[in-house]
Amino acid sequence: MNRATAKQDRAGTETPGAMGGEGEPRPPVLVIDDDPAMRAGLRQWMRLGGFEPLEAVDAEGGLAHVNERFPGCIVTDVLLPGMSGVELLRKVKAIDPDLPVILLTGHGDVPMAVEAMREGAADFIEKPFDPDVLAAVVRRSAAHRRLVLENRALSRRLDDMEGLEARLLGECAEMRRLRAEISHYAATDASVMVVGETGTGKEVVARAIADLSPGREGAFVALNCAALPESMVEAELFGHEAGAFTGADRERMGRVEQADGGVLFLDEISAMPMALQPKLLRVLQEREVDRIGGRAPVPVDIRVVSAVNIEPREAVERNLLRQDLLYRLNTIELRIPPLRERGGDARLLFDSFANRFGADYRIDPPRLSADDAEVLAAYRWPGNVRELRNAAERFVLSSALECPSLRALVIGGEPGREAPARGRLRDLMEDYERRVIADALARHEGRVIDVMAELDLPRRTLNEKMSRLGLSRP
Repeated sequence: MNRATAKQDRAGTETPGAMGGEGEPRPPVLVIDDDPAMRAGLRQWMRLGGFEPLEAVDAEGGLAHVNERFPGCIVTDVLLPGMSGVELLRKVKAIDPDLPVILLTGHGDVPMAVEAMREGAADFIEKPFDPDVLAAVVRRSAAHRRLVLENRALSRRLDDMEGLEARLLGECAEMRRLRAEISHYAATDASVMVVGETGTGKEVVARAIADLSPGREGAFVALNCAALPESMVEAELFGHEAGAFTGADRERMGRVEQADGGVLFLDEISAMPMALQPKLLRVLQEREVDRIGGRAPVPVDIRVVSAVNIEPREAVERNLLRQDLLYRLNTIELRIPPLRERGGDARLLFDSFANRFGADYRIDPPRLSADDAEVLAAYRWPGNVRELRNAAERFVLSSALECPSLRALVIGGEPGREAPARGRLRDLMEDYERRVIADALARHEGRVIDVMAELDLPRRTLNEKMSRLGLSRP
């Protein structure tokens, strides 16, 4: 070993075929040997070969480094104190059958090494050995391990994509692109901003990102910034200590702390009061939160997913969102296409919803007529997937009384009638908006909170629309 090391020193520090190029992580090699001189020699050679050595003096210490994500290989002596190298091999293969284990053997240990090969050892090298031979075996084993982990990652991505197809139905190119982006970016820890019109499914995308985020075992915590009174947003988001203000009779953990170790979803982020946005920015930069009335900041580890239903830059221009906060939130920007731009996806979604509601209500969903199919294809669906889902539920429920007309349920007309009526576009849009809000108010018996949730409208916006359209709670 010393001759080979000296030869390598004279040749310089570059080894032909060395792994771990400039800027790339060096593959780890776990060296297990109770001989300090042997470990020192292996350590030096592994570093010269482009590897990062990890060391242990016995099998138990080596196993502490081993898991199914270990990205390198193991080089171990056969004769170890306590557990032998062959026993170690069996335990490693129980953890991950594809993790390469290279055995170093003395002359008398060859029969044991042959047994180890049958147990799945990558190779065995008899002492004394040529370090170049060992380096070649390690290099080959590390390359094999890298391919195994890459194939596993690809398989996980394919499984994730299949799961995403069930959550985010759609065959149009935009939805296929969106699913691919979610699968790719969820594997990072970057902040994501989801941009889409009301009713397109922004929270569905956020939950998918949370479920596919590696290492995120904490909760998915959602906060609709538009659904709370302005005076409550700060306490809800950051929490408070007991006695911090009138009515704060006990300590309360905010949504940021609740999401520690997981994902915080901030829906309608442009509705967050401007005065609170600098405090949120500080939380994201410092990774710690100050409760109202708190004495010391609380460290948090969160991934943030936010959502807006207008163009982010428009929100900045309208003074709804700070530009520095936008830069922090939209490291990755995912866009959900509106339903009117998704081609034949409306029929696919409608059939899926109708079958689901038919099973829930134990009603056989009625077949769509030619006119129903025409409505699905031609209607603009201003409420997007949320409106389509509501139409599918009403279509199934009304079938128990009579054969429903999707045109009547969605547009308000009958087959063969023109809809909408003629008139100025502004008047037609107001008429449609009035009917949608009035229908939601009636269906929820005037419960504004439920109407806000269904239509995805902030309280202030809903109140303004009701006033302008002459609507009141029943």
